[in-house]
Amino acid sequence: MTHPSRPRPERADSAELAAFRQLKASQPELAGAVDMQVELVVMQRRLQARLSTPWLEFDAAWLARQLTEGRPVLRFDDIPFEWGEFRTLFRQVSEILRRYDLLEADDLARVQEMIRNGRPTKEDAASWYGETANRVLGRPAAGPAEPGAIGQVLALTARPFLARTVETLHQRVNLAPWDRPYCPFCGGDAELALLLRPGETRLACGRCTGVWPFPEHACPHCDSRLPGRQTSYASRDGRYRLIGCNACRRYIKAFDARKADRPFILDVDTIATLPLDAAALQQGYLA
Repeated sequence: MTHPSRPRPERADSAELAAFRQLKASQPELAGAVDMQVELVVMQRRLQARLSTPWLEFDAAWLARQLTEGRPVLRFDDIPFEWGEFRTLFRQVSEILRRYDLLEADDLARVQEMIRNGRPTKEDAASWYGETANRVLGRPAAGPAEPGAIGQVLALTARPFLARTVETLHQRVNLAPWDRPYCPFCGGDAELALLLRPGETRLACGRCTGVWPFPEHACPHCDSRLPGRQTSYASRDGRYRLIGCNACRRYIKAFDARKADRPFILDVDTIATLPLDAAALQQGYLA
């Protein structure tokens, strides 16, 4: 049985696709988003299954120091990128987003120009990856930031490479010293929270799919830990929760494993919680 605190493994298996089908049937208004997500997931999993499993050796003292000081452990050069595969997936991802009208004309033109020029290159990916690392460490970005839409295409393209690497680290890295609101592996932001049992909460990274423990009543945006600063709303079926921070007025969506009839599946639950975004805006919270 798959543990509820981990995303599904690297292939779009029958359970994952069955969950997508069930979501589409129960919430037909999400059909387009489900179809797009299935295309992305199948494409990413196919590539991820072809990648070799990296074996990373970390000095124990260095690793402990990184985690204690709040520094993510996965460095860019640790990720087994294959640049021909990366550029092919970048084209495929951008085409899916174009077909589902998720790229504005200017962004689409920029993506197409990058592709014509043989990009993204290793340097493009390193600059994009370094933005988050530098943000975490409080330093200026190493280079000019990519526009949001371009960054999103890069994130979707990089995910199978990152996930393959993090998959090996989950078994070997002791995350006990880590209680930061960003990913201990890649420094990415939390996509969803997981409520496992009273007092046990975890966050799931939207960039590398890593999962890490986080204090139950802390905000993953402003890291406020004062009691009474959160407001929580349950979805109609009880499977999900919207947790708003009344300190920074931002929110996180959560999968409530205590009331769910299946394990957490990051790609499915990201789409299933889309209606909660509208509910959050109605309550005055910002993404």
